[in-house]
Amino acid sequence: MSKSVSLLSHFSSLPDPRIERTKEYPLVDILAIALCAVLSGAEDYVAMQEFGEARKDWLQERFGLAKGIPSQDTFRRVFSLLDPEAFGNCFLAWTQALHVQTQGEVIALDGKTLRHSFDTATGQAAIHLVSAWATKQGLSLGQVKVSDKSNEITALPALLKLLDIQGCLVTIDAMGCQKAIAAQIIAQGGDYLLSLKGNQTSLPADVRLFFEDARAQDFFPKNPAQRIAYQYDEQREKDQGRIEVPMKGERQ
Repeated sequence: MSKSVSLLSHFSSLPDPRIERTKEYPLVDILAIALCAVLSGAEDYVAMQEFGEARKDWLQERFGLAKGIPSQDTFRRVFSLLDPEAFGNCFLAWTQALHVQTQGEVIALDGKTLRHSFDTATGQAAIHLVSAWATKQGLSLGQVKVSDKSNEITALPALLKLLDIQGCLVTIDAMGCQKAIAAQIIAQGGDYLLSLKGNQTSLPADVRLFFEDARAQDFFPKNPAQRIAYQYDEQREKDQGRIEVPMKGERQ
């Protein structure tokens, strides 16, 4: 049975942090308006209110909104009180329900620092996240906050555990080029494409030597046990007096 992709069904379990007498607007209404506003380019609470008022009729058709559009102060107060972990779990469950898993999907893992998330007055450092992006479908699959006393290497395994990467290709920059991360991706049924940097001890030289040796033997050494399965094809094109040979298809 397919999962429901309804926003309201996935966020209905999110704890409402407000006391009963302050609940003028249902929590799901606030979340629905905020999400639609952010997807439309809103970057702050003022823009959320403006979006809600501009698209009030459209929003009411889909969500009801018996109490109308909340003010910017209501958006700010509610989001400051929400449990970040609980919200993240609900959001992840919703995006995974939207995500139709396909063989060969490329999932890009990357780290980003949130704009304006630091506060010099209180000494709060900027918030850094690692996120997973389904490149073909243009969909964010999840994100994990990097601890202030840690780095992306510890956050990446936690993010991977949240994802279904069976049959997918996971790409990560040189920060994620770690044996444990590669092993975790394979254990979860995925493949990996990891970047290398010259300062990663002897690994770049080992990889270069491996391919140079394999190509020298046309990937088929005399010993059948050492043969390497590979994909290769070429398409010759003439362009501005040059012969171009892009790698494109498949040959075993």
